[in-house]
Amino acid sequence: MRALAVDNDVIVFISRVWQTTCTAVRAGDEGFLIDSVVYPDELAAVPGVLEQAAFPISGLLATHADWDHLLGRLAFPEASLGCGETTAQRITGELGAPQRALRAFDEEHYVDGRTPLALAAVQSLPVPGLLSVGPDKEIQLHETGGHTADGTAFALPWLGVLVLGDYVSPVEIPMISAGGSLDAYRATLERLRPLIEQAGTVIPGHGAPMPRDDAVGVLEQDLAYLETLHRGHDPRLPDGRRTARQRQIHADNLARIAG
Repeated sequence: MRALAVDNDVIVFISRVWQTTCTAVRAGDEGFLIDSVVYPDELAAVPGVLEQAAFPISGLLATHADWDHLLGRLAFPEASLGCGETTAQRITGELGAPQRALRAFDEEHYVDGRTPLALAAVQSLPVPGLLSVGPDKEIQLHETGGHTADGTAFALPWLGVLVLGDYVSPVEIPMISAGGSLDAYRATLERLRPLIEQAGTVIPGHGAPMPRDDAVGVLEQDLAYLETLHRGHDPRLPDGRRTARQRQIHADNLARIAG
């Protein structure tokens, strides 16, 4: 796991698997942890790093209901977990799905000794909406969708930081998962464009934080990829994202669109 200080008030943890990001943000004596790292040793290390850096954690936030973004409770078991309305609905409507997916991952990768994941009493947050943090700061919640049926991006305007979830990743092409759709994904990217252009730093769900101009470049690549899919053609994968894993994601996208 890597830990990067984006700002005096933002630390981003990057997991060893899929470069999944976990973002800690503070304002005064309050703070939130957005999404999660994956491996047990990574989750165990996060509280110590934040304590040493004097980062309080008032609660947890999740950009969407994919299991690898919901593990904050394993690091902070007493903390409340907040998420957008669509994500809360997906968690309650697919009871046990994240836990089953986590167990499957652990079995495949020989991970043992993990504490069971508890997702009871998830707090549903209105989207679009605002979430107070610290004495006078607000996190902006913006709707996302297309990767899955649910999703929320979190903008931290006083820091110039935008936490996207699984969009505009420098290491992963657009992935249309179950519940997602090509049209919704394209619409999300267009909604995200002005938010990215206003931000100084963009934090994707997978991959290191990017300055605004780099994120705009990835956004344009992703839109071009999705436009080619929309026209029924087989696009060339973007530069830097032509690995075997990305080719498999692309094959899965084609199958989902065709089905």
